[in-house]
Amino acid sequence: MLYIEKTNYTAAFAKRNRYWTKTEYGMMDKKGEFVGTVVGHANGFGFFRPDEGGENLYLHNRQMRKLLHGDRVRARKIDFQGRPAASVVEVLQKTGREIVGHFFKEGGVGIFEPDDHRFARDVTVARGKSNGADNGDIVVVRITRHPIEHHHAVGEVIEVVGKDLTPGMETEIAIRKHEIPHVWSEEAIMEMAALGDSLKSVEHGPGRVDLRSLPLVTIDGQDARDFDDAVYCESTGQGWRLIVAIADVSHYVRADSALDREAFSRGVSVYFPNRVIPMLPEALSNGICSLNPGEDRFCMVCDLNVSSCGEITDYRFYPATMRSRARLTYGVVNAMVSDQDQAKREQWKEITPHLDRLYPLYLALRSRRESIDFGIPEPFIEFDDDKRISRITARPRNDAHRLIEECMLAANVCAARYLQLHYRDDSVYRNHDGPDMKGVADLKRFLAGLGLTLGGGDDPQARDYAILVEGLAERDDIAGVVQSVLLRSLGQAVYSTEQSGHFALSFPVYTHFTSPIRRYADLVVHRRIKQALSGRGNGVVAPDGASFDRIGEQCSFTERRADSASYDVIAWLKAEFMLERIGEQFDGTISGVKEFGIFVQLDQIFVDGLVHVSALGNDYYHFDPIRIQLEGERGGQRFRLGDKIRVRIARVDMDQAKIDFELVSAHHSGNI
Repeated sequence: MLYIEKTNYTAAFAKRNRYWTKTEYGMMDKKGEFVGTVVGHANGFGFFRPDEGGENLYLHNRQMRKLLHGDRVRARKIDFQGRPAASVVEVLQKTGREIVGHFFKEGGVGIFEPDDHRFARDVTVARGKSNGADNGDIVVVRITRHPIEHHHAVGEVIEVVGKDLTPGMETEIAIRKHEIPHVWSEEAIMEMAALGDSLKSVEHGPGRVDLRSLPLVTIDGQDARDFDDAVYCESTGQGWRLIVAIADVSHYVRADSALDREAFSRGVSVYFPNRVIPMLPEALSNGICSLNPGEDRFCMVCDLNVSSCGEITDYRFYPATMRSRARLTYGVVNAMVSDQDQAKREQWKEITPHLDRLYPLYLALRSRRESIDFGIPEPFIEFDDDKRISRITARPRNDAHRLIEECMLAANVCAARYLQLHYRDDSVYRNHDGPDMKGVADLKRFLAGLGLTLGGGDDPQARDYAILVEGLAERDDIAGVVQSVLLRSLGQAVYSTEQSGHFALSFPVYTHFTSPIRRYADLVVHRRIKQALSGRGNGVVAPDGASFDRIGEQCSFTERRADSASYDVIAWLKAEFMLERIGEQFDGTISGVKEFGIFVQLDQIFVDGLVHVSALGNDYYHFDPIRIQLEGERGGQRFRLGDKIRVRIARVDMDQAKIDFELVSAHHSGNI
């Protein structure tokens, strides 16, 4: 079961001298002014984003001459040529962020061009502050003087990152652009050193259940380096006993320690195609915490009883000591249990009976859940020996992936129930909202144009989505496009103290328990479970006594930050991959339609690009947001989601990681 989540984060800033109003702009002071953040735009104008949500307000170019993306300001709502806008009253906090971009010298003057196009104006580098940067170098600049009416901002180069187009440079840029912590603090390094010998061995102690005799195994991808979950299954006559053992990170990373502060700041491990920025030092994540085969490890266990029809009838949590019997990969496990590969089964004959019990358990768990099984493929980038892209394919998925997912989902659900039982709202849950009424109405109009129907009336549930997705199995021409539209109609997944459930997975309450090596939210959940087990219901679980609301906000923010950074790197790598293919022709499918043109995903290689409306032929095109199509005014030519199209690679903009196509021919599907 492939489930895809989108994440969202809204910052909340409480001010004692402000009060709540019923307006859509959240907090307002007594002067009718709002506090928020400046969001720049590449074209020189910007937007004012109120702290408490609501509509972003337009900021004119003239105002942006004195502002930078990220500034904290006080503003008043005004009308500008018939549209809602903001007038900045006061700059409360000038952006202190460090910006990555390119350094140039023009007439002896240092000029810095930010790679983040929300910083629309160049920065002057003060004389003697270039830090040895050469023309064209990628550098990090700290702003030392804000812009004024007719003068650019001034900054100093604090780091020379390297040369453009050097392999791996796209990742270095993304790390700095998104301000991802990637250097360990001195305190964290000293704390790791102080752990010393405790990281070299594990001794089974009191208070832990000894599971070292059980044939627990890890099942992960071929390129995995940290193993944070292991599974074991046995038959009970009326169903199965499932043990999900998770690395006991909380034993080593204590709340409010230097390592904990680093983990809280990072929030998640960030996975790039060619590099990982871990949430924890490798001595922990790949070492003593990782459930490496043949080595004793501390773990937290979710011990479940599952009926023959897939219902979780009982569960318990406890700390334990384990020893993994094998490090298996998805490919090997799928060959053994799904393909019945006799050679593989003989090679792993001591493990095979255990896997044979896991497989029917997985089928039972899966059959009981009415979740949405989005079939959107995940791109997989392969590199050659020179660290250049050799090809872009779909990451393979098989029953072994789904088997492990079901085991992890079951443990996560039990963790959520346990927290709900012991703490009510004093913990962190994973929530995912369904569509709102307007979104449902728009979605149903779009589907009607395809001859498709979404059940559930004005309040469709996950099962209604699932039925529709299952019915797309025989509609290969439009399946991918429809699934993308369905996904975009849903809410965004967040961490919160609320228990509103997970729509896509169809769980009334849900949390994350199974990945404490790479997700801070899971580490907090482990600490809360341990507190309940020990009878000490409360205690510190995060740095500086952070509230659970604050923990949820930080975990949501860092997750979105990681997704954005990974997206930037993948987009840049795809652009680089297509740079040598300018002029070549490819078949593709229209994956998006906007007023300004159509987005096309090339078949087989998972690369997207834009055909601008001006390149669609000698006609004036009207955009229909309901049918999601462009239609020519004179010729009646229509370009719709799912249409097949042939394009030529026209240009590649490496600075913005954008690919432009030219239309060669259109072959409409006839189904839209």
